[in-house]
Amino acid sequence: DIYQATFSASLPSPFHIAHVSKQTSMETSRVKIGYLVPLTNNLEQDSSLPNLPIFQGLNILGRNDIHVADKRVSRKHVTLHGSTDGSAHATVESSNPVVIRNGDERKKLCYQEKGNVVDGDVIELIPGYHFFKYKLENVKQKCSVEFHESVLVEERVIVETQEVGLKRKRQIEDDEAYARTLQVETGLAFHKDSEEIRHFSVPKDKLPLTFQLLRVRGLPSWANTSSVSIGDVIRGNVLLAVLSNYMVDMDWLISVCPNLTKISRVLVLHGEGDGTLHHLEKNKPANWTLHKPPLPIAYGTHHSKAMLLVYPRGLRVVIHTSNLIHVDWNNKSQGLWMQDFPWKDKTDQSRGCGFENDLIDYLNALKWPEFSVNLPDFGNVKINPSFFKKFDYSSAAVRLIASVPGYHNGPNLKKWGHMKLRTVLQECIFGKEFENSPLVYQFSSLGSLDEKWMAEFALSMSSGQSDDRKPLGLGKAQIIWPSVEDVRCSLEGYAAGSAIPSPQKNVEKDFLKKYWAKWKASHTGRGRAMPHIKTFTRHNGQKVAWFLLTSANLSKAAWGALQKNNSQLMIRSYELGVLFLPGSVKDGCGFSCTDIDHNLEGRCLSSGNDQECRTKLVTLCYQGSLKTDSTELIPLPLPYELPPQPYTSEG
Repeated sequence: DIYQATFSASLPSPFHIAHVSKQTSMETSRVKIGYLVPLTNNLEQDSSLPNLPIFQGLNILGRNDIHVADKRVSRKHVTLHGSTDGSAHATVESSNPVVIRNGDERKKLCYQEKGNVVDGDVIELIPGYHFFKYKLENVKQKCSVEFHESVLVEERVIVETQEVGLKRKRQIEDDEAYARTLQVETGLAFHKDSEEIRHFSVPKDKLPLTFQLLRVRGLPSWANTSSVSIGDVIRGNVLLAVLSNYMVDMDWLISVCPNLTKISRVLVLHGEGDGTLHHLEKNKPANWTLHKPPLPIAYGTHHSKAMLLVYPRGLRVVIHTSNLIHVDWNNKSQGLWMQDFPWKDKTDQSRGCGFENDLIDYLNALKWPEFSVNLPDFGNVKINPSFFKKFDYSSAAVRLIASVPGYHNGPNLKKWGHMKLRTVLQECIFGKEFENSPLVYQFSSLGSLDEKWMAEFALSMSSGQSDDRKPLGLGKAQIIWPSVEDVRCSLEGYAAGSAIPSPQKNVEKDFLKKYWAKWKASHTGRGRAMPHIKTFTRHNGQKVAWFLLTSANLSKAAWGALQKNNSQLMIRSYELGVLFLPGSVKDGCGFSCTDIDHNLEGRCLSSGNDQECRTKLVTLCYQGSLKTDSTELIPLPLPYELPPQPYTSEG
């Protein structure tokens, strides 16, 4: 991890030599129970490297033991506690996982997870790299040679082992103290006064007004305050699930949400290719239906990330930024919004709203094959887009901004992509402080862009009116993008770069240089959790005009490009996002499908212009009261810091 990499690189060589010498002298007085044999990638003994002794008690395995420069391996990567029976208990101390192989069985352990190591097991310090085979010491031979001294040796070993344990504990404490000093000196430390997410606490009936970050393994507990995991979302008595995503790891998903194999039907809308699709089709549970929405234009993808979960009490709508794979839900900076909606009154099925219209229009574009399920109190029901008109979305706290592939013109020109966002913002009133205020584009993949399209996109992002009904005017845009060093020092190491893809020719275009800004996230503890989240916003300091959480990266394929003298919008991919806007407070957000004690008495916001109690948006770093007589400020957990710091020629 980042401080360990800095620590190791900064150690003076005399200190390192003294440390190794002291460790060697301590080990000579301990009881050796076995050793680790370095292996090649072919799992054959690497005779060029020495065996590593394993003693009773605490053993530390890490970067200093592999003799290969690999920053993914921490200085204290794994601790092995040797037992008198020759086995060892491994605990992963690094944010990168470790694999223990026993025959054909491979067990992956993540941060602070434990596993047993016995004779013949193979340890992979990084999955697929740095192999060590555990072998027991020949205890019988050793005992026959030293039998006459056994009693004295045992007594001396007990005393010295205790002393060694204390010394090693002090050494580790000294090392960690030195590392913390380096963190402060290099600006890597988290200071308590910058841990704003620690104070992020939103009542359940207000959660639809904001969004939540996903829990990240390996972060301190304060950094995961009010964050969520997939088990917090897919829970309760789900009758029907529609899961929309790009990548789907079925085996992982079922392991964390086993109920998905038991509910009546799961519709999986995906963007997978032939190889993974074959695996899905061959191994999917009987209650799963797979559908890849049509892609009429080349190079498009089904990229939307959402869930529709039907309960006896209503519908849960979830819009998020994670693929349905382990690393996306555990190792990266991600965002999620959800809100529950009740069934409509059977006497008032025709009543709709903007959120409902946008949702049904989007679902119609997916063209999944209609199927039927038996729902309690409803009997046999056809599941098609019209089914989702049965829920009351009048309390929706956000607007949907979606993209669907096609050539859109006429009345459909403003229905999708950045033209939809432009249209919605044009109808909104914002404070005068947002006139010509800056824009932020933050995403995880960069398309092939040109200056003309960037101007077209900025025009949509800059839409809206101020209090005096004047256009807000163009805002200067910044692109938040992590550096190579950010990736190298991330929780995943260089592997994190695979989820931040962009051809070098796209990134290094000269006209983009003025946009680049740094990924800084100390206030949420996510500086080392690389962003897969996608967000777009307009702000003035810590005040936010509007905020979009979406699956869409910065590309023409995702947002669309105007053609034919701006009369047609061409989009290649499916995308889905939620737009947070200032509004007025009204009843509705308190409803929950899973918490029976929550009812319809909660307060929510309206898109109207009622001035009785307005909501405004701020970041977690906003200094000031969150509520006055006429205004309620809604904190948004933007994972990055505003205003962004531009890159310079020095980095």
